Amino acid sequence: MAIQRFSLAVIRQVRQFIQNSIKVDADKQTQTWAELEEVDDVPEPTSLDDLSSIFAFGGLSPEEITVPQSRPYWTVSTVNPGAVLLKLPGLHLNPHWRLVSYLYREGTSGAGLVLAVPANRATTAQLEEALSHSKGLKQPPQPNGALSDFMEAINGDRSAASFMVASLFCRELREFGAAGHYRNWTHHRLIDAIPSQVKWQWQAEQPKTLAPKVQLLPDGKAIVEFFTCRVSAGVAIYRHLDRYSVGHYKPKRIDKPLATVQR
Repeated sequence: MAIQRFSLAVIRQVRQFIQNSIKVDADKQTQTWAELEEVDDVPEPTSLDDLSSIFAFGGLSPEEITVPQSRPYWTVSTVNPGAVLLKLPGLHLNPHWRLVSYLYREGTSGAGLVLAVPANRATTAQLEEALSHSKGLKQPPQPNGALSDFMEAINGDRSAASFMVASLFCRELREFGAAGHYRNWTHHRLIDAIPSQVKWQWQAEQPKTLAPKVQLLPDGKAIVEFFTCRVSAGVAIYRHLDRYSVGHYKPKRIDKPLATVQR
């Protein structure tokens, strides 16, 4: 069983690239779907290490993001989440599907939603039609034909790098559009060593190593393991364990706290 370890610096770059690519400004969505789907001249990387050359791409800083002060509502977002896959190694979107996004705003807080819909149903008109059936955060828009999990529309080359990227990709897209008290994954920092600033109370056995790693199994399955430190309320060290079945990039995720701040 092959185990491949990854540099913390590299996976942090991967995460930052995904975050920058899907940042939104709820008041200034001026780009059209056609503009968002254009491919620029930046060459696609072939490995995780190649990602260091594409991180000059920006995005709006958190201070620039503004949200309307009105009653809660859903809108169609102009962000094309699938565009980020053009520059991530090992993964690609099934050509028969499109990733689409919605934004939910509730005062200064908000959330988002990424869905995979059939390519012929990803028109703005059909996405807006689904808004008429949405009722608050607990009943989001559901376009016709949308998959229950957008990761079901993702394919890849089954390399170790592709599974590590997939684990970061699915978490960042589930945090898409989150603001205020709806943020969760945003508060997690990737780590490969135990932070020494505080004393920790371990709730489970302390791992021998916190290095990000992928294990490829002989039957084609894969296991991804990495660690984070939640730095806001509920400070804790988390272990993230994703299991991938044969032929799929939809992981079974376990996000478990291992240690909390000793009181």
